[in-house]
Amino acid sequence: MKKPAIIAIEKITKTFSSNQPPAVNNVSFTIDRGDLLGLLGPSGCGKTTLLRIIAGFERPSKGTIELAGKVVTGYNLWLPPEQRQTGMVFQDYALFPHLTVGENIAFGLKTKKRRFSKKQIKERICELLSLIGLSGVEGRYPHELSGGQQQRIALARALAPQPPLILLDEPLSNLDVQVRQRLRHEIRRILKATETSAIFVTHDREEALAISDKIGVMNFGNLEQIGTPEEIYTQPASRFVAEFVTQANFLPAVRQGSLWDTEIGKLDINTVAAVNSCDTGELMLPQEDIILQPDEMGKVVILDRQFLGREYRYCVETASGIRLHARTAINNQFPVGERVNLSVSKSCKIFPSLDRSA
Repeated sequence: MKKPAIIAIEKITKTFSSNQPPAVNNVSFTIDRGDLLGLLGPSGCGKTTLLRIIAGFERPSKGTIELAGKVVTGYNLWLPPEQRQTGMVFQDYALFPHLTVGENIAFGLKTKKRRFSKKQIKERICELLSLIGLSGVEGRYPHELSGGQQQRIALARALAPQPPLILLDEPLSNLDVQVRQRLRHEIRRILKATETSAIFVTHDREEALAISDKIGVMNFGNLEQIGTPEEIYTQPASRFVAEFVTQANFLPAVRQGSLWDTEIGKLDINTVAAVNSCDTGELMLPQEDIILQPDEMGKVVILDRQFLGREYRYCVETASGIRLHARTAINNQFPVGERVNLSVSKSCKIFPSLDRSA
């Protein structure tokens, strides 16, 4: 028998002003026990507002939320944050500066209705410090730790009462790149080791792809698509998802019989996965799927080349001035100014054309 979802969100909407569109618009999804969901999208898309609604910091205008089978929002009911079975990890860590690491972790245990003995609290602190790789620092204060260490302590504090759901608001945005890359794998490992479900907000697509079991992509308050990282990346449901997550190029195309005519040549319709039945559209070209081929009469010219370690990133320009980007292995070097042709290594998708007159 399938276990009930850890959280079920049904038609959640939040409107701050009657003369503005909703910050969150009719969002619905469920998360199974133990799953990690990343809410991904640009600033202002509604992802943090949705997280605050789940946590109980904001009241939705309408909709329902069930946590661990219990209604916490909806049907004329709204439970405050302290009555919800969630832990919260904030962007700025929010550790108590006057408390030691051990006292910070123990804080949630001491505020729970269930009584924990001093021995149980000490054992739980040691268990969590071992889990996050910081054994022996329980007597130190937050200011004596690095940013990455403080973030792990914040996670340990949220995990201490063993909540079924952890909420993380941009948990790595204040850290440098190397620490972020290391900690995103650590966060996933820790949450999986404790079998804790989590929802985390991020605008970093690599972070979402690395941590998530599922990703929900938000735009202007709407949940545009939810799916596994592989589904989101390879089967985007909308032009926005394709552009934001894959950073793909788009090239105007016109159907001519069984072919799509573009500035880089004509493509056989059998090699193109069309997502609409229009005769005009925009061809989605992922950067990593573009193949550059030197040709003195080539249809595009190399404008720029960037060395990225294991690959080059090229910017090329078509005759009409459209700029496209391609990533190639470092053994494929093309000088700036050289003319090349483009081909694609995989099937492509066609999306409806944007209204460029707007």
